[in-house]
Amino acid sequence: MEGRLANSWRLTVNDKNFIKTALLSEIRIDGRKPFEYRKISIKFGRQLLKEYFLIDAILLVEAIRCILLFCIIEEDGSSEVQLGQTRVMGMVTAQLVQPYRDRPKEGILSIFTEFSPMADPSFEPGRPGELAVELGRIVDRGLRESRAVDTESLCILAGKFVWAIRIDLHILDNGGNLVDAANIAALAALLTFRRPECSLGGEDGQEVIVHPPEIREPLPLTVHHLPIAISFGFFSNESILVIDPTHNEEAVMGGRMTTTVNANGDICAIQKSGGEGVPRRVIMQCLQLATSKAASISKQIKDAVEVFNTERALRKIKRHPTSTGDD
Repeated sequence: MEGRLANSWRLTVNDKNFIKTALLSEIRIDGRKPFEYRKISIKFGRQLLKEYFLIDAILLVEAIRCILLFCIIEEDGSSEVQLGQTRVMGMVTAQLVQPYRDRPKEGILSIFTEFSPMADPSFEPGRPGELAVELGRIVDRGLRESRAVDTESLCILAGKFVWAIRIDLHILDNGGNLVDAANIAALAALLTFRRPECSLGGEDGQEVIVHPPEIREPLPLTVHHLPIAISFGFFSNESILVIDPTHNEEAVMGGRMTTTVNANGDICAIQKSGGEGVPRRVIMQCLQLATSKAASISKQIKDAVEVFNTERALRKIKRHPTSTGDD
């Protein structure tokens, strides 16, 4: 909320009126149609390191941030999504922890967000603001309540050891609609993450042995489906509806609704933020649009992950060539 308010202060009255007047004629300031999504770009691991460093190393402070991120980015479990002018990086890590008492056979999934002032002047360092908390909750609700990730497969020893999966979402550039970009980044990172394989040993069979990747190939997470977040912006007392609002459109819109659905049309979550109530027919229209868009975004994510996995397998073959003896 504070990000939208800060941006509205930077816009002049003429800018706001121009955006609203253009929307009345079904024209958006970036040339899109009301229900047209911006172009999505997805990169993984090594694909994004060089480009990210070259783009942001112009400023000294940003260069330091690039170096720090460069040190922690790994080949598996990291992604960067660009949605128009919006860029979000997702990173997945895991560690063995004790499970919750009420769920002794289930792993843990948690999401953390970081809003850098370099991404938007309205973002303040330190304690997460209202926008950061809301973004994390929307992404978390879509993943957790739909049970997209099989948390039972993360159990190593019931009641004692489970994998805790942590998703860190770093906002790099705020060009609007951070929720959708962050959701795609989280899904892409989850699909490329590999956790170490474990086995039980010791005299009592209760000792957990974590095998290094050189000994046993790490295992991917079990992801049943992809809950895709699709955001809509409402203008002029909810009478005008657009999909994937930009930063400037967010500054003048009267309300927003995010629907999280998968390619099968299953509704995973709905979040309505600000503004007046939305009629049932508008909600149904949003759900139909979101289902259609979720199918194409899911395919784009899976295609990008497949390309990455192929490149990853080829790199491993080159690192470990098959030795042949001379006749």
